[in-house]
Amino acid sequence: MLRTLHWRSLASLALQLAVLSLLVAAFFVLPWQVSGLSMAPHIAPDKYVLINRFAYRLGLPQRGEIVAFRRPDDDSRVFIKRVVGISGDRISIVRGAVFVNGTALAEPYVRFADDRSFASVVVPPLAVYVLGDNRADSEDSRLFGAVPENRIIGRAVAGIWPPSDIGRL
Repeated sequence: MLRTLHWRSLASLALQLAVLSLLVAAFFVLPWQVSGLSMAPHIAPDKYVLINRFAYRLGLPQRGEIVAFRRPDDDSRVFIKRVVGISGDRISIVRGAVFVNGTALAEPYVRFADDRSFASVVVPPLAVYVLGDNRADSEDSRLFGAVPENRIIGRAVAGIWPPSDIGRL
């Protein structure tokens, strides 16, 4: 009799944990497969990353964070890029070097630089300016402008597949 109760308790606990995991996955995190080379080599094409959908419910992303979003002009695809500018920042790109409010941005994560220059812009309120780590092969704010807060899905927090890439981003 005691053994039967023990197994029932374990089965009940396992079921409760499975339901809790599904709820967390449905409302707070989202696995996403990266396509394209724009975040290489940091995030390789076809790698799966975990998106924290709750991360920005109480505020906007900070400079340096990697975010998932829908382009301001395109609902059909999800993009993953790094935030380089926040509301009010003046972003200048001169021969590939990014300047934020007149100061060169240290970007150790950029391995594939781009030597193009772009006009200076001010990031509007409640928006972020995003760039891919692989500047030479990235559709980002240089093309479509700043990303409004209502287009941000969440923060990319971890690689989850393949097993060799499991870990924090």
